[in-house]
Amino acid sequence: MRIVIAPDKFKGSLSAPDVARHLAAGLQSATGHNLEVLRIPVADGGEGTLDAAVGSGFSCRSATVSGPTGQPLRADFAVRGREAVIEMAAASGLAVLPGGTLDAKGATSLGTGELIRAALDAGCRQIILGVGGSANTDGGAGVLQGLGAQLLDADGNELPPGGAALARLDRIDFSGFDSRLDETRFVLASDVDNPLLGAEGAPAIFGPQKGATADDVGTLDAALQHFVDVLAAEIGPRALKAAEAPGAGAAGGVGYAAIAVLAATRRPGIDVVLEFTGLADRLAGADLVITGEGSLDEQSLLGKTPMGVARAAEQAGVPAVAVCGRTTLTPEQQKDSGFRQVYPLTALEAKVEICIAEAGPLLEQLGKHIGAELADLTQAPAPAGPTTPVNSARTKEPLNV
Repeated sequence: MRIVIAPDKFKGSLSAPDVARHLAAGLQSATGHNLEVLRIPVADGGEGTLDAAVGSGFSCRSATVSGPTGQPLRADFAVRGREAVIEMAAASGLAVLPGGTLDAKGATSLGTGELIRAALDAGCRQIILGVGGSANTDGGAGVLQGLGAQLLDADGNELPPGGAALARLDRIDFSGFDSRLDETRFVLASDVDNPLLGAEGAPAIFGPQKGATADDVGTLDAALQHFVDVLAAEIGPRALKAAEAPGAGAAGGVGYAAIAVLAATRRPGIDVVLEFTGLADRLAGADLVITGEGSLDEQSLLGKTPMGVARAAEQAGVPAVAVCGRTTLTPEQQKDSGFRQVYPLTALEAKVEICIAEAGPLLEQLGKHIGAELADLTQAPAPAGPTTPVNSARTKEPLNV
């Protein structure tokens, strides 16, 4: 029997590779060695995207870059031939803030631009930019600086980092912009469809989770509006149009810089990840697919990782089950999701804090349980297929963008 394990991370507990490893151990302990298990970590374009790339044959590289407050840090990215996967959170994320101290007005995306340049140095000319967990609200100005642009005030001095400083922006000097970008294609992996500015923009919707007060939100929104106006004076009206584009507000406005300046194409994160992992082809001949994430809930139904895997499994004619830390889905929602069964850790341990702390051993127990039920799971009539996701994340998981 051939089993494909394709989970996302259990946030705050285990990475996707660790989830897959523990499940595989449980399965094989229950069924012996007459079982082929293929582990394919996946993600939805945010945190965990790098793990998915490395688990699919990309090689891991690293570079020293500027962190979200300017302090140097070592950040990884992934390379396969001329293709690179960059996980923004590794360089500019909330998780790498020194001491975890939020800095809504001063945090920068500079390190992400520096990671892109490292990928260019590695010979990559197709770059997937996975955004999520960002600490900044700078409209992607830091990314442009990392790629060689200079953001200057009226006296010709380089602006300090962060979104608030953009209020003093006078002009942008692109003379030092990396010329290799002209031959590079970018994909922005993000489900966020927010514009850059206004009531649904990056500062208003996501700024508070990065430490922005109500006054800070107004300051950042005005500063980003000024940034758009100055950029439009440099590159033309496409800078104005890009500010209104779906996804411009992703990652504190990094989506805006990617669309306006790097000509990035925005695609749903799960679609991008499933494509570069080659999941559809690797499902051939499988008897069962196991996917999951930390919390399987109504947000999961809006196109997050488990639903993407379930759709791929349905198209391949392979039954799918889900594992999770907990689930809030009703029996009807579980049925409509297309999963033959959902296995939450809370079925083994009622206390969520213990599920988080002991997720590995509990997943091995679930793996044993699934192994014991393999015959039923692979032969039972298929439930209804996954519902088509509503690809809107304006107020979904603001910490992830």
